[in-house]
Amino acid sequence: MTTRHPSFAARLTALMAAAGLLIGLGACSSADDGQSENPDPSNTTVSTGAEDGAVAIFTPADGITISQHTPLNKWAKLVPEITDALEAEGMSGDRIESFTSDSLDRQSRAVQDYVVDHLSADGDDDVEAQHTTLLVAPVVQTDDSTRQYGDYIRQELAHDDEDTDGAADGTDADSSEDDNDTADGSDASGESLETDEADPEESESERVAEENRQAADRLVSALRLAQESGMHVVLMANTIEGYAPDAFVSFSDARSIGQLQAQNLAAKLELDKVSKDNPKYVEVMLPYDPQPSSTNGDETDTDSSATFAQEAFAGIWSVLGPYFESGVLRSPSGILTASSTADDWSLVAYDASEDNATGSELANRLDVENSDSGHTRIDGVIAMNDYVASDVIDELEALGYTGSAADINPSITISGIVDNITGKKDLAREAVPDPIKAPDTDDADADTRDEAERDAQWPLVTGYGAYVDSMPDLVSGKQWMTGLEDRKTLAEDTARACVLLNTGKTLDDMESVSTTTIADKETPTISESLLAVSASNLKAELITPGYITMAEAGL
Repeated sequence: MTTRHPSFAARLTALMAAAGLLIGLGACSSADDGQSENPDPSNTTVSTGAEDGAVAIFTPADGITISQHTPLNKWAKLVPEITDALEAEGMSGDRIESFTSDSLDRQSRAVQDYVVDHLSADGDDDVEAQHTTLLVAPVVQTDDSTRQYGDYIRQELAHDDEDTDGAADGTDADSSEDDNDTADGSDASGESLETDEADPEESESERVAEENRQAADRLVSALRLAQESGMHVVLMANTIEGYAPDAFVSFSDARSIGQLQAQNLAAKLELDKVSKDNPKYVEVMLPYDPQPSSTNGDETDTDSSATFAQEAFAGIWSVLGPYFESGVLRSPSGILTASSTADDWSLVAYDASEDNATGSELANRLDVENSDSGHTRIDGVIAMNDYVASDVIDELEALGYTGSAADINPSITISGIVDNITGKKDLAREAVPDPIKAPDTDDADADTRDEAERDAQWPLVTGYGAYVDSMPDLVSGKQWMTGLEDRKTLAEDTARACVLLNTGKTLDDMESVSTTTIADKETPTISESLLAVSASNLKAELITPGYITMAEAGL
């Protein structure tokens, strides 16, 4: 059975009519019964507890996942955790609703329908607007390379405020004028509806852009209507150009992901103690998916993948740049030098859309065939995400590099790592210091052997996303570290914020809240530090909280 929904304008008309009727009935009741306009407070029950509030969660659809080669940062994982956290705060489960949408068009209609339906409802069990929070993660366009980091990468949804005037009162061209329209944009027969007759000469990209523009207008109009009625709006992960929510839940962005890996690599290699006479060698792999140039002449169109890569490198360079400049850090390929800057991101960026692109790129940079020792020394590889890290590992093995990250600290063995994860013993991490200068001996053969052994040593490989199928590599030390959102803590923070807003309180006392400027408005912003995970803390950060099982870790 298909649910029918009246048009947006019709529902608003019904809402205003209902409000007028209620006012009239109230006046008649007062006159006829001789009762005071202000009832006895002792006979009025006002409850602002969490159990009386409501939360509606709107997130993008994850899509179909057919393997474990996917990051843990997924909406399908986060939404149940937010729901559990809301119930732990005392909210009734039947007042928590969640909606997933595979496009901005469908999401905007779902939000619009929810707002109008709840504002026009008059049942005794309906929650008042001021006790309702909309938790919305706007659907944004992502490319293949960006999706490798997970679902929560921060982006901004483009929106032109000048286009929302008509949409705000329900008169936009794509509002559901046909009463047979459903919330997901299809008619009663299940067939998708076209909002406007397509121009035969209009390109597919232009059609999609126009659909997204209309959807963004519709979404902003619905959210503003919700706020004007007393509801609260909290955006997650993605902001909307020109729109100010009541609060924002900030997730990772390209810069923070780059910084996370660079900071942990610098600490592990103890770059502050390294001499330029015996430098470390680190290669930065910056994958991206080049997008074709815009055909509609819009100069504001940008290559989102290139922008992401540029921001990621800026985060990396903010940490590693000073070490390159001082000479204690070098690039095995020679691409990055002491004179490089954050603007040189394109030098280490490569098209990752082709098969074996990462392996070929790394092989070309290391150029082991022209190395005197048979290998090119490399102490670390910033691979950006676990998908790329797995390709880096395959190529390093093919090139004959041996050992693992555990060899960089000989006091830690693979069996010791496993015992630590299973709770049998703690790890004693003692760094093995490098000499201030490179070894210099009179025995040329011994020197050559030492150099060859050093050059073939396995480097530290970093990633991000905490892919389930990468856990065995993390345990074995082939991949040294990964990163992810502190998902459960963010879920608890978000639930707490919703309850506070529903009960008329501010978020000022929340430790995770700071203030950022969104659409020229100072906005309470929830954030948590990213988690850096290696073999030594895998149990505490991933297994104990329940993100993965022992079996998934290869144990």
